[in-house]
Amino acid sequence: MVFNFPPKKAITVAGMQWTAALIIGMEGRVKVAVMSWWTTRGDDATKLREQQEKLLRKVVRKWGDQLLHIFDRGAASGPWIQVLQKLRVRFVIRWKKGHFFFNEKGEKKKLWQIGLHKKYLSHKEIRDSHTGEKMPCDVWWAPIWHEQYEYQLYLVKVRVNKKVWYLVTNERIRTAEQAWEIVFAYRRRWQIELVFRYGKSELAMESPRLYAMENRLKLLGIVTLVYAFLLHLLTPIHGDLVEMILHLKCKRTGKRCKKAIAPLYRLRWAISRLWDDYRPSLGYLLAPNIQTLQSLSDKRC
Repeated sequence: MVFNFPPKKAITVAGMQWTAALIIGMEGRVKVAVMSWWTTRGDDATKLREQQEKLLRKVVRKWGDQLLHIFDRGAASGPWIQVLQKLRVRFVIRWKKGHFFFNEKGEKKKLWQIGLHKKYLSHKEIRDSHTGEKMPCDVWWAPIWHEQYEYQLYLVKVRVNKKVWYLVTNERIRTAEQAWEIVFAYRRRWQIELVFRYGKSELAMESPRLYAMENRLKLLGIVTLVYAFLLHLLTPIHGDLVEMILHLKCKRTGKRCKKAIAPLYRLRWAISRLWDDYRPSLGYLLAPNIQTLQSLSDKRC
């Protein structure tokens, strides 16, 4: 009788870490700024904060203070805002409610305690990014301080869809219009989540089946160029071309598909089917080898 005893330690497959910076305006399509892949094991091991700071330095060196950097709760920490202070960037961070800040009176309190029982200062109805339905939204703001950040910060407390967001920013907020700009800027973060979902599910960035680190990075770099090319096709100047490709290889008659602003999934599928049916010759894409050039030069002589 043979019985395989379970191992003492669980078998895990170490994957790669993925960090990216994307440029997203208040409207329009997404643009890829930087994408990097790294690991926490082996000879090429590195840490998360090192990679994030390295990527942030590239973005700051390229665009300076033109960008407003949006971070989720994973970046809510004192050491990270010290990095942001050192690089002098404009930022909005959704903070965890249990962290301590100083209010206007200099009292050290948890973030959820600041502004407790205060009346919200402004109200609007905004549309849900998932369903498109209108939902009530209230905001309240006040200046705050953090012990690891030298300058003044501002807290924007947002109540929406039975949830409360605590947005911390170094942008000066004096009026309701400025507070709503911070709220709408953070709501655009959902487009970043869609980018990562598309890369994992549609472009298979989550499973590069290569062993060597260098080969993985080359493959993922090629996939990044493919994704940037698909985003480039969604510009209005290529609207007729995209419509023709979708009509030929991925035609849909539904109302939802016809009104889609960014049909990325259908576009990738249509181009893939188009290349399968009309595969281009490699001679038109690749340069001729040395032997071909030598034979041609001999014939001309």
